Amino acid sequence: MTQPWILVALAAGGYLLGSIPFGVLATRAAGLGDIRNVGSGNIGATNVLRTGRKDLALITLVGDGGKGAAAVGLAWLLVGRFDVPQSALYAALAGGAAFVGHLFPVWLGFKGGKGVATFLGVLLAAAWPVGLLCCATWLVMAKLGRISSLSALTAAALSPLYALLLHRPPPTVVLAAALAALVFVRHHENIRRLINGVEPRIGAGKGKPA
Repeated sequence: MTQPWILVALAAGGYLLGSIPFGVLATRAAGLGDIRNVGSGNIGATNVLRTGRKDLALITLVGDGGKGAAAVGLAWLLVGRFDVPQSALYAALAGGAAFVGHLFPVWLGFKGGKGVATFLGVLLAAAWPVGLLCCATWLVMAKLGRISSLSALTAAALSPLYALLLHRPPPTVVLAAALAALVFVRHHENIRRLINGVEPRIGAGKGKPA
């Protein structure tokens, strides 16, 4: 029987990990000021890339993805690898909390990023075949269209299907579906620009149409 304090600890720990704003920390440490005043104002790797610093964008990408994976890993360390459905539930709770933490970080007044890297990091740790398929989907779409948001939306939309096809436990399927829904909600402005044909391509400045 799961102890309530374990669930609370997983949710709180995952949220606090997810709240770490690597994009803000990396750009400030490099003397570039607040990344929220650059480009789209987003704290993720795509916007950090607009500073011209690929190294900082990479740090942000790895950090944002890593915190999602770390939350899942810490869940397994805390509760152990029990039967598959139970461990999947713990992973989903901690990973989902980390994702919410990135979207609504306590350190930034609950105004965070769009969560794509954290989304991928959570799925890579919770169900690595699903995560790999999502990463491959993002890469293929980015190569074909060079539009980051479209790549992210496609990977997110397919993630629950990947989880089902690979016979992942129900908590993992629900996790993928919930994260995908939040990715779409956070990308509502991008979706509007995609419909209007003015979404910028990867590497382009803000406002340059695709």
